[in-house]
Amino acid sequence: MEHPRPDDKNWTWVLERPCPACRFDAGTIARHVIGATLRTTAEAWREVLSRGALVRQRPPGPADRGPIWSALEYGCHVRDVFGLFEERLGLMLTQDDPTFLNWDQDATAIAKRYWEDDPAMVCEALVVAGGQLATAFDRVRDDQWQRTGTRSDGARFTVESFGRYLLHDPIHHLQDVAEGVAALARRA
Repeated sequence: MEHPRPDDKNWTWVLERPCPACRFDAGTIARHVIGATLRTTAEAWREVLSRGALVRQRPPGPADRGPIWSALEYGCHVRDVFGLFEERLGLMLTQDDPTFLNWDQDATAIAKRYWEDDPAMVCEALVVAGGQLATAFDRVRDDQWQRTGTRSDGARFTVESFGRYLLHDPIHHLQDVAEGVAALARRA
């Protein structure tokens, strides 16, 4: 099976300007709504992952890029992002300026064989992980929002910017899936 090409972009720019693809604007997100926004976004994945056989189909990608992840693969990724960010948030709240270990999302997708996962189980795990992460953000005290953490590539976050950065990922991938479904429909 041919795998999609790795995404090597540094997406931290979404903290500085709106995303032109999904229109997410991190600057409009107040810290007290991060948890609620996570819950709403996680719930939106229920519909995405309940589309039967369609969730396993990879839409055609541009010739220079190759295949694109299926809705199921994006769902697995979002589930894992939620778990990773809960772990990293915990580090930021309990350690002084932790450095996060590198995480290769593409290697994880291949190692876990995302394309073989069960959509119903992925959906449930994604919603649960999203809810747990939302609760963790809900519990952040006023004096903790400016605590810091640093990604292995040197990108530095406060708890607040970390939460706003996080929200872009599952929201953007909902857009990716919508575009993929449209491409599959055009191909059919």
